[in-house]
Amino acid sequence: MEYRNKKSEESTFSVADLLVLSQIPGIGANRVRTLVSHFKNSSSVFNASAKEIESVEGFSKKLAYAILHYVNSSLFDEGKKFAERQLSKLNHIEGQIITYWDKQYPETLKKIYDPPPFIFLKGDIIETDKYAIAIVGTRSPSEYGISITERFTQELIKLGITIVSGLARGIDTVAHRTALRFNGRTLAVIGSGLDIIYPPENKKLYERICENGSIISEYEMGAKPDAGNFPKRNRIISGLSLGTLIIETDLGGGAMITANTALDQNREVFAIPGNINSKRSRGCNTLIKEGRAKLVEKLDDILDELAIKLRPILKDIETGDIKSIPQLSLFERSIYDMLSEIPEHIDHIAESTKLSTADVLVNLLGLEFKGLVKQLPGKMFLKI
Repeated sequence: MEYRNKKSEESTFSVADLLVLSQIPGIGANRVRTLVSHFKNSSSVFNASAKEIESVEGFSKKLAYAILHYVNSSLFDEGKKFAERQLSKLNHIEGQIITYWDKQYPETLKKIYDPPPFIFLKGDIIETDKYAIAIVGTRSPSEYGISITERFTQELIKLGITIVSGLARGIDTVAHRTALRFNGRTLAVIGSGLDIIYPPENKKLYERICENGSIISEYEMGAKPDAGNFPKRNRIISGLSLGTLIIETDLGGGAMITANTALDQNREVFAIPGNINSKRSRGCNTLIKEGRAKLVEKLDDILDELAIKLRPILKDIETGDIKSIPQLSLFERSIYDMLSEIPEHIDHIAESTKLSTADVLVNLLGLEFKGLVKQLPGKMFLKI
């Protein structure tokens, strides 16, 4: 797909012009949007006088002259070449750019304080993606955290809710994979260019997301996953979502930044309580204790807060336990009711249900086939 002459739908700025503007020193996301809104077309801004630029809200005389210097120097030609290279790389991976002025630009993201003037995209964004919830957390989750992530992702996907996360190791990866496993949509916001897959072991996951969702970045093609990029991209994760669910994070974890950006954007924040002795739980427990996040134990805790916003897709679904439990035998029911999201050893299961180890194994296998139980190393089992 060629983007060289693509115009935004409410202005006569080409995508290439926006890329050039983004290269002018001192011109960030907010100022690019302001210039486009004021001048309406690229020729006007590139031919504007210092006085005309200075009259734009938020632009000083110094900045106006900096823009004139850029436009009237060899830097402008370099900016055009940069735009050409970017579009060529984007075409090579069959990606696209969506601008703030395009109809495809997500409405939820447009409403945050500092939405990017354009986003690089591989995959697609569809109308129902506006019903999205972010799931984020630690890069080194416990089995409990993994289980909880799988459970809530599955339940949300069954409602038609899109899952947003950051493609990072740990909770993010579990959320994306679970969404895809249950044929749901998922959006991944990354801290690098679309052509730089990080972490590299998520290459196949990256490709699968593109088929049933999208990879999104505000960073130019070729941009490396520098540490400073990730805190900034977190505002897009929360900005694309009606609410953010935090599952296991320390106080200094990146998920805490996402929680804070969600709060700044006046979006709902939810947190899973955890073991008070675990560093992985300190962030969630603190958010709950300070009243900055709602404690979540079941899906209803999320749906109750978002019922009005989710009404179009929830109108035919009653809140409550949405998980449909298949018919179970007496022994299967006994074992299933005994289990929780905390792993239990088979010997303890046998002791609690007063069944032999052999009978417990047979029935646990049946529960696994029905998608209700997961086996972990060491003959540990938990409910999913």
